[in-house]
Amino acid sequence: MQTQSVSSSNGHPAPPPARAEVPGSVDDLLALAPDALARLYREASVPDLSRIDGDLKGRMLAWQGLRGPAAELIRAAGSWSRFPWRGKSFHPRGAGAGEGVNRVVSDGFKIFKFTTFVGPSRAGAFDAVQLDYDHPGNPFFIRAIKDEIRELKPGLFLGQAWLQLKDKEHLVLYFGLQMP
Repeated sequence: MQTQSVSSSNGHPAPPPARAEVPGSVDDLLALAPDALARLYREASVPDLSRIDGDLKGRMLAWQGLRGPAAELIRAAGSWSRFPWRGKSFHPRGAGAGEGVNRVVSDGFKIFKFTTFVGPSRAGAFDAVQLDYDHPGNPFFIRAIKDEIRELKPGLFLGQAWLQLKDKEHLVLYFGLQMP
């Protein structure tokens, strides 16, 4: 099988596309639009489940498809110190699985349990850590959510929340997580 090299107008091979600059913290991710977050997500790596442990700070970053004032409102809400979602707590259970829960209102109020495992991403031909909420104790509308995360750099994660509606999954929002 023969491969083709893409050349620039001067006949030299075209350089690979530049990688997106990785922000320094979960708060820095708030400034990014959904298309920039999507690019970062594709370029991120699959984290080792055994290293994702404890209470991670969370930020809601952007709703898919929102632009203009609505997008700015979401960014403002996500950065507000009193925003109800505080983050996620993770507990590895071996090399390939774990569990966790969302922290809401305060770090002590934990609801919406999930299990974790590495599996195919809904966003492309790569893997991600899957967060599965399909547990009997969760309400039906939470059980329809499938989150996934990838690691931007050690301790900084970018996530996507997907919602199952009928027979199709829809990307709803981006969120960020950071280890303390």
